[in-house]
Amino acid sequence: MTSNNTTQSTKDLSSEALDWVVIQKDMKNKLGSDIYESWLRKIDFVEEMNSYVLLSVSTRFIRDWITSRYLDQILQIVKIYKKDLTRIEFKIIEKNSENVIENNITKNENNENISFIKDTYLQYNRIDPNKRFDNFITGTSNKLAYEASMKVSENISHYNPLYIYGGVGMGKTHLLNSIGLSLKEKNKVMFISAERFMYQFVKSIKSNDMVKFKEYFRNTDILLIDDIQFMNGKEAMQEEFFHTFNALLDKGSQVIISADRAPNKLSRIQDRIKSRFAGGLVVDIQKPDYELRNKIVKQKTEELNIFYSNQVNISEEIQKFISTEITTSIRELVGAINRVVSFSRIYNKVPNLSEVKVVLKDLLNIGENKVTIDLIQSTVCKFFKISKSEMLSSRRSRYLVRPRQTAIYLTKILTSKSLPEIGREFSNRDHTTIIHSVKTIEKLKEKDPEMTNNINNLKNQILYNKENEI
Repeated sequence: MTSNNTTQSTKDLSSEALDWVVIQKDMKNKLGSDIYESWLRKIDFVEEMNSYVLLSVSTRFIRDWITSRYLDQILQIVKIYKKDLTRIEFKIIEKNSENVIENNITKNENNENISFIKDTYLQYNRIDPNKRFDNFITGTSNKLAYEASMKVSENISHYNPLYIYGGVGMGKTHLLNSIGLSLKEKNKVMFISAERFMYQFVKSIKSNDMVKFKEYFRNTDILLIDDIQFMNGKEAMQEEFFHTFNALLDKGSQVIISADRAPNKLSRIQDRIKSRFAGGLVVDIQKPDYELRNKIVKQKTEELNIFYSNQVNISEEIQKFISTEITTSIRELVGAINRVVSFSRIYNKVPNLSEVKVVLKDLLNIGENKVTIDLIQSTVCKFFKISKSEMLSSRRSRYLVRPRQTAIYLTKILTSKSLPEIGREFSNRDHTTIIHSVKTIEKLKEKDPEMTNNINNLKNQILYNKENEI
């Protein structure tokens, strides 16, 4: 009786229209009030279709930001109330009342110490509340940049300007965010990318409003500019930036700059600007060493485990593997963890090392061009101690059939070859034979642990030229 009632209530729930107010409360509870107030509150419900829900935001920027960072979590919350909904679509509905926008921004200026440019729809100056000093993981490669950023937060103009440089995805923007967050309560903070600075500069010239532009950028206590290298070649804008920069230093404001290279390596930037940058404290963030990468992997895994209510299980072995192999940037490191977690949740299983290598093969620089059918056939023949001519023959002896099916299966999952192409490489076998071979191996893997181990070992040999790594 109880079971029937539960089933009935579930059906009733899924048949009801979505209550967007309830979903908004869930988003606020699960993603935090900072993220909700900054981004998710801006989402309006439009309508519900058979398999998806249509939402609206006011600009493409907000849509892209929400889609890249929070879409999966929003969909999971929506699916609690409607399991049949499989995706979320966004529509751009601009709010055209300039007076309303002007009033809203004026209110923000009265309530907050972050300065905004009034003639834009968006507060591009919005500091990300998720990027704080307390969740910036330090190691030998970034300790100096971290300490300098902390010092600036405690004592404005101690290092002026502070110039942080390093490769893509190393944590520069995180540090600039952290400085902004720590200083915004008592200071006017302007955090903007060089690209956005250029956009506002051009817009102000076109609208004959340079006085307002100068006022906003020079009347601030803290100016944080991200990715200054994108200012290259824009002579007029560099001229304005130079005078803004000098005006801020003269009045004792703090300037913090990030770039992907040292000041003297900046191309097509005026020498006097580079000289000013070099006159402050210049610190770099180097590639993370193994110890730092391992700390990041562990912390990110723990965070995801908490978010997904302990449903994520990534073994110590896999964590060590990711920490060892992904060395390019911290961003790629976090991306690798997200991929493995997604695999785990989609297939409802803990991936083994061989599966992780396939999931991350582009990050591990394993090009598909390295995996040829000839390599697969040779590796399988050597593993099963048969000749290649025996494998490709028409003989159906048991000791030949299984290696042949294994080679066909591996060709299907490790290359993008079509079924007819695979058939031609195996002595012109029909595509139905290829399908049968793949299905046979998949069924054997489910029941036979030895077959699973054999497949995993062969994958390692083909992809990495390593044996018995599972």
